[in-house]
Amino acid sequence: MGSVRKASAWLGLVDDNDDERYYDDDYSEGTDSGDAWVTDPRVKVASDTAEEKGRRIGTVTPDSFRDARVIGELFREGVPVIMNLTAMEAADAKRVVDFAAGLIFGLRGSIERVSTRVFLLTPAHTEIVNGDPAAHRADGFFNQS
Repeated sequence: MGSVRKASAWLGLVDDNDDERYYDDDYSEGTDSGDAWVTDPRVKVASDTAEEKGRRIGTVTPDSFRDARVIGELFREGVPVIMNLTAMEAADAKRVVDFAAGLIFGLRGSIERVSTRVFLLTPAHTEIVNGDPAAHRADGFFNQS
């Protein structure tokens, strides 16, 4: 291929069929079963390896009260859930917090406010470790007393 043709192909003015020589004819693409499970982009859950080890945390940013079901399903599976309600209207956010309070009461979990309109729901078997710097200062590394 000449330099003018290469430049034209690079600019997208002509089709670059020169790339076909790099492909192996014996290569067969894998079959796509089409059964891939697509999650809601607002829900993020760790990989299967983390699930096997019991180290999963779900984060949910609901748009309306309809999304409370996702929170309930994750929490019912024993997954700690971070609810970010900052994208919701105040009335719907209150309903979701009420739903979460009933959820943690029924499943003996706990709820903790992380920041304004962000809550952490933890199942009964999960321990929350407080990383408060003031608690570590008394016996910390830099204690000079």
